[in-house]
Amino acid sequence: MSYIIFAKTFDMDFRIPNIRHLRVFCEVSYTRRISAASKIVHLSQSAVTQAISKLETTFKLLLFDRRPEGMFITEPGSFFLKRVERGLLHVKKGALEALRASTKKNNMGNKRFDRLLTTAQLRSLIAVSETQNFSLAARSIGISQPTLYRSARQLENISGVPLFIKNKEGIALTKSALLLVKHIKLAFYELKQGVMEIESWHQRYTGKITVGCLPIAKTNLLPESICQFSKAYPYVNINIVDGTYSELLHDLRHGDVDFFISPIRDPLPIADVVQDFLFDDTMGLVVRSKHPALLQGEASLDNLSKYPWIVAPKKTPIRDYFNGMFSDAGVDLPQQLVESNSLIVMRSLLQQSDTIALLSRHIIKFEEQFNLLKYLPLDLPKTKRPIGITLRKDWHPTTTQSVFLDILRSIRT
Repeated sequence: MSYIIFAKTFDMDFRIPNIRHLRVFCEVSYTRRISAASKIVHLSQSAVTQAISKLETTFKLLLFDRRPEGMFITEPGSFFLKRVERGLLHVKKGALEALRASTKKNNMGNKRFDRLLTTAQLRSLIAVSETQNFSLAARSIGISQPTLYRSARQLENISGVPLFIKNKEGIALTKSALLLVKHIKLAFYELKQGVMEIESWHQRYTGKITVGCLPIAKTNLLPESICQFSKAYPYVNINIVDGTYSELLHDLRHGDVDFFISPIRDPLPIADVVQDFLFDDTMGLVVRSKHPALLQGEASLDNLSKYPWIVAPKKTPIRDYFNGMFSDAGVDLPQQLVESNSLIVMRSLLQQSDTIALLSRHIIKFEEQFNLLKYLPLDLPKTKRPIGITLRKDWHPTTTQSVFLDILRSIRT
């Protein structure tokens, strides 16, 4: 689930460029000659000229400086070229991984089918992956169902790899298709980054920064960062995405979020991400200000186990700590448990009942100031945990993304 937490009315109108035009753009930049590029991409010189013209019209700038001695790439064209190269490399990787993962016997798929793909086919594949249904996918990208179906099946024929499986719910994707989708989404992500950089070159700081977030950052860190950032860049939208750690990790690796904030994991769950330390956090037991356990004075886990608790989902570090806390004390786990990672539910339930929660000391900062919630006077050992930013290892942030990250790192929690 995602929602825009801060937005202005001006936004960048962006559509994924024609992937074949992007290949033409690369070859012209390498050869500096329309004639040489046309031979490489197997198009007429007029078609190559038209492709470059369409890209320049789309971005409202010159990608090349036309001189008698050839086509020389401009400054904004040069940094867009880097994004296009990264995007096309993802398309190539996706195609190769899809072929390797295919279970089709005697698979003789086209080993360079990435060069034959169209933007329409790739958009169709992503839409099907997100909706698991051809009709819903077509509606989501504004085309007819027959058009999308034809585009998706063309992609399957070009690759020589089975991509779709019918099931009771609709359409499922094969392992090959899922690998291809991951890299195509990262390719599109790179192109969007490139367009943001072109806008920045025009001194038009627009676009969107998408931040994944666990509850730890919602009370102070993110709101303060957004306020500071939006003063300098009022037309850049900030999109906050909620989710569990595993969901946000998936979104990060598929280009759906730029980075996310969470407790640092040691060891890292996968090798293609890195973590950037922000601050150390500690946890405590939270209750309403007039909770009976506060009035009784000294608290013990034996007494507290009789109350209802709101706990984090299973297989999360904070839930493991909760279980270990009672186990180490030789006390049975509480019988009344509500499992949730919703900060809204946690706060409401704590204020309206005798529920207890194991929470970060950053999360209830304002409720504690207004005497709505309090921490029980019970020392908990080994609750210190590092909080940080998780990013893709090969991520290249734009100017505005770098500024936002610098603000996050500068805020004292």
